[in-house]
Amino acid sequence: MQNIGMLIDYEWCSGCHSCEVACQMEHGLPVGQTGISVTTIGPWEIEEDSWQYTNIAIPTDQCDGCLDRRAKGKLASCAHHCQAKCLHVGPLEDLVAHLDAKPNQALYRLM
Repeated sequence: MQNIGMLIDYEWCSGCHSCEVACQMEHGLPVGQTGISVTTIGPWEIEEDSWQYTNIAIPTDQCDGCLDRRAKGKLASCAHHCQAKCLHVGPLEDLVAHLDAKPNQALYRLM
């Protein structure tokens, strides 16, 4: 079985929650349950003219990487509906290659 991962470029995540809604709708999950959750850190001032304000999507244990969708050649629902296009689901080894490209990214191993 291939290792699947989720890469999130949280420099660009706007906190719109489209990934949460897309996952919930795709999998028919009840309100309050989803395979991904967006968390906001901040805002607070670190020093003058420098602020901490970050949104980051975190996969939950319910995330299966949209195996059915990806088997049909489609993107995972969360990635397909991400307005900032900062969320990617795929083979872990492919996603690892993107980590060196820039800071402010998080990589999760889903399975």
